[in-house]
Amino acid sequence: MNRNLGQTSLRRKRRSNDPMGTFDGLPAPVRQWVAQAALPWSPASVQRIWSKSRAKGLSDDAALVSLSQAEARTLAQDRQSTVYKLNSMS
Repeated sequence: MNRNLGQTSLRRKRRSNDPMGTFDGLPAPVRQWVAQAALPWSPASVQRIWSKSRAKGLSDDAALVSLSQAEARTLAQDRQSTVYKLNSMS
């Protein structure tokens, strides 16, 4: 069972904390970003990227751009892996 994550080559990770509690602790703009994200992000991963961005002195908007860039990099990795698999099957 793929647990509603779709077909992806990205690793799945186990959680040891309460993801809903972590999600509820995120700032409102970050929760809105997660709601529209293309990937099923864990709240802990989003919190880590957000905190690092804010620690660098980035504004809320710039930190949200950092999240979008991280998502784009992750999607590119998955795309490359999927293309490789498709090419090796032919």
